[in-house]
Amino acid sequence: MLRVALFTDTFAPDVNGAALTLARWTDYLREHEVPCIVFAPEGDRAQPVGSEVERFRSIPFFLYKECQLAIPNAKQINNRLRAFSPTLIHVATPFNLGLFGASYAAKHHIPLVASYHTHFDKYLDYYRLRWLEPALWKYMLWFHRNCERIYVPSRSTLAELKNKDFNNLEIWGRGIDSTLFSPTGQREQVWAKWNIRPRKYIILYVGRLAPEKGIEILMESFKRLPERLRSQSVLVVAGDGPLSRVMDPVAHGLPADTVEWLGFVTGIDLAEWYAAADLFLFPSATETFGNVVLEAMASGTAVIGAGEGGVKDLICHGHNGWLCPANDAQAFAEAATQLLDNSVLRGQLASAGRESSRSHSWDSIFSRLLASYQDAASPKMLPAARM
Repeated sequence: MLRVALFTDTFAPDVNGAALTLARWTDYLREHEVPCIVFAPEGDRAQPVGSEVERFRSIPFFLYKECQLAIPNAKQINNRLRAFSPTLIHVATPFNLGLFGASYAAKHHIPLVASYHTHFDKYLDYYRLRWLEPALWKYMLWFHRNCERIYVPSRSTLAELKNKDFNNLEIWGRGIDSTLFSPTGQREQVWAKWNIRPRKYIILYVGRLAPEKGIEILMESFKRLPERLRSQSVLVVAGDGPLSRVMDPVAHGLPADTVEWLGFVTGIDLAEWYAAADLFLFPSATETFGNVVLEAMASGTAVIGAGEGGVKDLICHGHNGWLCPANDAQAFAEAATQLLDNSVLRGQLASAGRESSRSHSWDSIFSRLLASYQDAASPKMLPAARM
């Protein structure tokens, strides 16, 4: 019988793509009567109480304090694992908890799989740490060397890791909740609900406010819109992070009411903003997938994204969205200008994006992943683990 132990440094109620995907996946496992236990850090938000999640004290990740790294308690983990008797261990982090999970798998001859969620190498440029890249890749190869499978979210990520000599790569895509994200928003209700002055155009960004997400490019591209369009538009930003201070429009030479920073927004509130927006502007060049891009597409909103990483796997330029060169604020401004001026083209992109999103079913994605889990955990002659 399949019994899964998952080690991760982010999990619900954290609000990011990896945390929400892993939480949805463990829910799916339990719905299909696959026992699962999760080892994760404590977080700043209230956490649901349950015997299926073991929480540990944590410290801030050095790249940004909002991301926590757990401090594993060896006795606590060993006791839970002995009682649980996993037949498969899944490590979703290459750091502290992931190291413990991989070591336990090797010591007890338990099949090991991993999932790759973050392009840490691409983050290094934004924090002036590019000199660490060779050591990072060397470590990542060492960490994943015993994995039966390494799950990646997109074709571009698979190609990049294959080029770095990773083996046993398999795509684990992402799905969309089409009942939540759909083109059914009422803009007037959104204006009133958030007490925001109505404008002709809404340009939306959803995501973490951090350097690697291209926040400076977001602000600069909005600033470079022609005055005739910018004066009729509002840039709505949903998210939080270390660059929240950048959301001050006055500091960018813009009128105070042209940028609305909402902070963290989830659920129906977020879905309403997606559906109300005219454009979704997403300049991040570091995505392994781009969950928010898929959410915007499902909501019937035209997307302008950076032609890098997982985003370029979701967007076919000129068909279901628009791609711009990474870190090019002028290109983003020109694309936004073209689409705001051309409602027919904007509508065509939105409609095609909506249609594209329909192929991303969570059930089909998870059923394939469960089959892969079962194959990885099936009895076989395992090579001697190297720890």
